[in-house]
Amino acid sequence: MRLNKYISHNTKYSRREADELIKSGKVKIKGKVITDLSTTVEKGVKVYLKNRPIYPKKEFTVIVYNKKKGELVTKKDDRGRDTIFDNLSKRYAHFIPIGRLDFASEGLLLLTDSPTVATILMTSKLERVYYLKIRGEVTEAMIKAMKEGLSAKVATKGAHEKSKITSMEFAPFLGWKIQSSTKNFTKLKVIITEGKNRELRRFFAYFDSEVLDLKRVEFGGISLDTLPSGKMRFLTKSEYHSLHTYIDKNG
Repeated sequence: MRLNKYISHNTKYSRREADELIKSGKVKIKGKVITDLSTTVEKGVKVYLKNRPIYPKKEFTVIVYNKKKGELVTKKDDRGRDTIFDNLSKRYAHFIPIGRLDFASEGLLLLTDSPTVATILMTSKLERVYYLKIRGEVTEAMIKAMKEGLSAKVATKGAHEKSKITSMEFAPFLGWKIQSSTKNFTKLKVIITEGKNRELRRFFAYFDSEVLDLKRVEFGGISLDTLPSGKMRFLTKSEYHSLHTYIDKNG
């Protein structure tokens, strides 16, 4: 594992901050100051930061946040828009969002102090449950794609204007249910197992339908329940147990 990654995984510092610590001579391995950013850390080797040992982190914290519409999932915004970290306590400033919800979306967002846990969960096939409101009715073509998956060579509709992703493979939905429908709008619940860039917005836009509202209510068995918008909570004991079991199997 690269040294900066090892530091970020086991301390509060980001990889960029770890690079600066390394370059400034504050990191030692086997009593020797390390300034080479390409240095790797072998298993069992002790790393010292500011003359204090770094111990591999075994425990982790995950919190649930109910993201509000109009918040960005980022540390800072150069245009001065609200971010989730403006609303969260400063004690969570170093936490990593597990996946993202775009500016216009809301609902369940998990954050963790462990980069390893964040990576495992972001790349997992755990269920993600959403409530959507789309323009128009659900068509037979949409149903077929939800059942069988979809390979879209052009998937730019519904994407952020600056996105460099132009095509996308959509896996079959794990489930969906139409809750109400008129000629103008349809409300539905969908369950997917991926978290690609604006995946649901791109999927329905492919069929010339716009996602008007999007709310994530569950991720990997962790539910939003009655958590108010803009508030956070810790995981329950049963949620932590399930998550630990999953991480141990897939870490």
